[in-house]
Amino acid sequence: MKKPNIIIINEKDNVGVALHDIKKGESIRLPRQGQEITAGTNIPYSHKVALKGFKKGDQVIKYGEVIGIASMDIEKGEWIHTHNIDTEGI
Repeated sequence: MKKPNIIIINEKDNVGVALHDIKKGESIRLPRQGQEITAGTNIPYSHKVALKGFKKGDQVIKYGEVIGIASMDIEKGEWIHTHNIDTEGI
């Protein structure tokens, strides 16, 4: 079994953090769960990746806390950053 290539900081998190650059189409190996998802976009090192599908308005949770709101629909396995989440008013 290959090592995970993301970390999940808190069990409540719905995003993971890339341990290296992940290319679109690459398998994202989740720690502890033994599951894999496919990267839907390129994900830079140390950036967030969606562990589930988000609808516009859904909460993005990292560190067990809400860090933003999805500003558009986001597919599981896609890069999450300032282009698709809103942090104003959090």
